[in-house]
Amino acid sequence: MDKKPVKGEYLEVLLRSPRTVFSTKDAALMWSEEKEQTVTARLNKYVKAGKLIRIRRGIYAKDNNYDRFEMATKIYTPSYISFETVLTRAGINFQYYDSIFVASYVTRAIEVPGQKISFIRMKDYVLSNTAGIEHAEGYSIAGKERAFLDRIYISKDYHFDHLDVLDWDKVFGILPVYNNKRMEKKVREYFGHYKSTKI
Repeated sequence: MDKKPVKGEYLEVLLRSPRTVFSTKDAALMWSEEKEQTVTARLNKYVKAGKLIRIRRGIYAKDNNYDRFEMATKIYTPSYISFETVLTRAGINFQYYDSIFVASYVTRAIEVPGQKISFIRMKDYVLSNTAGIEHAEGYSIAGKERAFLDRIYISKDYHFDHLDVLDWDKVFGILPVYNNKRMEKKVREYFGHYKSTKI
């Protein structure tokens, strides 16, 4: 936003935004407001009036129909949706999980109203490399190959139900991001197993 909104326009600026979830910092940027205390006070006023929803400290939503993935990646940044959340949607794993799995700089399990979120710590050089990560509206999400590699990176032995959907050229293209010999060996084992089932 080029100019600071005038009184009465602040809420409208938030509601016009394509975001369904925003942080105090996001609101400060949209409002061109430098004082965090002013932003927090204004947001709290809108929550008390029932015009916004506070999901947790510093995280707000326009209404209860907010995007759960967008919310999960706002809590700790940088972060992106990965692991079982992506693997299950891609058909690589068949087991259902009620948590959203997020790659982040911390390991933590939290619960916000109606949703469990599991944050899994990745090293900075892995987390900051965007190879194999897609940027959706309001959040980032690993492609199935990146999610497959993320899971191998943090788990020594892991069972994947269905590897047919993976693009192995992409898998081997993203693999150098991790700079991990154990992982390279394990990926070759999974690839060997996949190829043996195709004979």
